[in-house]
Amino acid sequence: MVAATVVGWFAVAIGMCVAVPQLVRLARTRKVDGLSLIAWRSILAMNIAWAAHGIRLGQFALILTNSMGLCSTLPILYLLARQFRRNLLVLMLPSLVVAAVMITVDHVLGSAAYGVAAITVALVSNLGQSMQLVRAPHVSGVSPLFVTLAVLNQAVWVVWGLLVKDAGTVMTASTVCGLTSFNLLWYVLRRLGLRAFFPHATLEMPPVVAVGEP
Repeated sequence: MVAATVVGWFAVAIGMCVAVPQLVRLARTRKVDGLSLIAWRSILAMNIAWAAHGIRLGQFALILTNSMGLCSTLPILYLLARQFRRNLLVLMLPSLVVAAVMITVDHVLGSAAYGVAAITVALVSNLGQSMQLVRAPHVSGVSPLFVTLAVLNQAVWVVWGLLVKDAGTVMTASTVCGLTSFNLLWYVLRRLGLRAFFPHATLEMPPVVAVGEP
């Protein structure tokens, strides 16, 4: 089906660049206010696991999308590691463990079980970001284009799932689309002046030094 192919590649294109605005904003401002470490750890795990899933299935689109995603996710985690003054490899270790579990599930139990695992990690990622948007004293570190593209990406996957009559994709993308829509709405409300609920302490970026700067 031509329409499904076009929509599918459109979703791939959005998926490859969805995190780029967040990386640019973080690198430019050095502000992480409103960003969720849990979310980006989960995104790293999904990038790795989905790339491996694409390799297993021989699906170039999955490999390309998630390989390009890693190019944005890894620098973002590096900057977050600096924020929390933690070793990058230690910070990434939970992501690598989750990715290894997902890949094992994929190879041992098959695609259906892998889909359940992938949905779970995606929900953890988006719920983590939702909680941060609700509780963070400030959300100036979040890129508005990132939260907008996240909604658009899932909406396009819903359309693709409807075109190819894939109930699993429709259910997954619809659920995640709902969470990303909530994140976008809450981000807008926070920028308009809504205060944080149950706020936690704000962490400041360490002073910028000349040595070791990217």
